[in-house]
Amino acid sequence: MKILLTFILFLSSLYATKITDVSNIVGVRENQIIGYSLVVGLKKTGDGTTSKFTLQSIANMLKAMNIDMNPVDIKSKNVAAVVVTAKLKPFARQGDKLDVTVSSIGDAKSLEGGTLLMTPLKGVDGKIYALAQGSLSIGGMNQRGAGAESHPTTGIVFNGGLVEREINIDLFHQEYATLSLKEAGFANAVGVQNAINQHFNTQVAVAIDSRSVKLQRPKNRSMIEFLAEVQDVDMEYKPKDKIVINERTGTIVAGVDIELKPIMLTHGDITIKIVEDDVITAPEGSMPVDNNMVIGINDNQLYTKSGTTTVANLVRSLQKLGATPKDIIAILEAMKSVGSISAELEVI
Repeated sequence: MKILLTFILFLSSLYATKITDVSNIVGVRENQIIGYSLVVGLKKTGDGTTSKFTLQSIANMLKAMNIDMNPVDIKSKNVAAVVVTAKLKPFARQGDKLDVTVSSIGDAKSLEGGTLLMTPLKGVDGKIYALAQGSLSIGGMNQRGAGAESHPTTGIVFNGGLVEREINIDLFHQEYATLSLKEAGFANAVGVQNAINQHFNTQVAVAIDSRSVKLQRPKNRSMIEFLAEVQDVDMEYKPKDKIVINERTGTIVAGVDIELKPIMLTHGDITIKIVEDDVITAPEGSMPVDNNMVIGINDNQLYTKSGTTTVANLVRSLQKLGATPKDIIAILEAMKSVGSISAELEVI
């Protein structure tokens, strides 16, 4: 059976948004921190005797408490070696609390019911920025989606981290700041520049490349007041078209207005033909599917109205015609490779 898909092309539009939604302030960001430790209190679901680094870690901990123990004499299965990770938020101060993620690195079956021992969390410079400790909450972290294990080996200690060292970011005394667009684009960089200058009625912003806009603080405002006002400025923004495909689950996420360019493609029994035309009239006897879609008399043709030629409609049409997720993903990848889809295609 051949399936013929015929579509009409149309253009996407700009969107109104705030500058804070499309840009970051350079230097104001999260920092990753990491540490190694032990989780205790497990019900014989911890690391076995084959995880020598766990046994050595237990011995080292006991030695620090003036208990000399040979690692080969330790037979406990109630302990697991773990890696602890967290994100240090910008402007975090001493005493602030943060959530930490705990993941097993040995052969532990489960971390459920365990307690994380005190863990120094370090940055890339090797300095300790936080300490973590507390009871783990599994919360079904490893039970999402099909095929998830029933014995989770990853958990969270909510508010288990305590900030010990601050990362100083002195914005208040600065005269200049830089915005970094989340998605590069010369048009959007110029749009940010123009929106800011129009709002302040003076030249305080200049786009220096496709992703960076340099700002100069006005004399009558502090940098904090200036940045707060800049982030609240409205602008016209054209988002970058993107299609995300999860091959494992068959999930496809795409914007509703990603257009398709003319193409002729055959995939198995499916033939796709996309043409530029003003009017396409379905033959008499065709079956309407909805207001924008009609299936031909032999169930091998599909017609759409002008203004509906998008990836979203293509996927929906293929589903109505019985195409499997695997077929749809293969078709999208083929269309991207020949240029029919100009949007970025990301496979996860």
